[in-house]
Amino acid sequence: MTATSFAQTTDSKPPVKKIEVTGTAEMEITPDEITLNITLREYMKNKTSKVAITTLEAQLQKAVADAGIPKENFTIANVFGYNYDQWWRKKKNDVDFMARKQYSLKLNRLDKVNAILAAVDDEGIESVNIASYTHSKMDEYRKQVKMNALKAAKNKAEYLLGAIDEKIAGVIEVQEFNTDQYSDVRPEMANVRMYKSADAMGAGVPDSNIDFKTIKIRAEIRAVFGIK
Repeated sequence: MTATSFAQTTDSKPPVKKIEVTGTAEMEITPDEITLNITLREYMKNKTSKVAITTLEAQLQKAVADAGIPKENFTIANVFGYNYDQWWRKKKNDVDFMARKQYSLKLNRLDKVNAILAAVDDEGIESVNIASYTHSKMDEYRKQVKMNALKAAKNKAEYLLGAIDEKIAGVIEVQEFNTDQYSDVRPEMANVRMYKSADAMGAGVPDSNIDFKTIKIRAEIRAVFGIK
């Protein structure tokens, strides 16, 4: 007779007492790095003479310098050309050839924009739009928001356990959720062209005192804490 026996082992460790919570935190900051695209175009004045792109560029360049903006923050982003009748077959100095140039202007505020645009021939401004905006200390702000979210999770665990006279006994697990939608924000093309009047040109254009819209940074942390 052969007898077969089976031994069954069981885990004698008691279950871990734990609490799982989620903490969130948000922060709103005003951008201090704004990239503005300004497009200038040649045009026919009084249908007789062409206003050259060099003239318009000189006006814009002077306006930027007068606003106290560093030279390296003002660059050419793109160059275009067009003609209603096969412009590629025309000579460069053909009166029908109309050139366009797009400039990139980096600012920390938009308070000087009114004065800059007012100094340029209005007919020569084709469009103005905000290409992107961010903050020079964005990484630091992101870290701070994530730490605040983890602190919020800990506070939540503490007051929930306090309701039943229990206390946390250290963290077991931490998980970060990718909820931060911010990444060097690039808004959709939005023409924000500003027009100037003859009175404004004569009296000078005041700087704008309206702040740029804020960027919202958000973090969400899942944390598991032990219970004493």
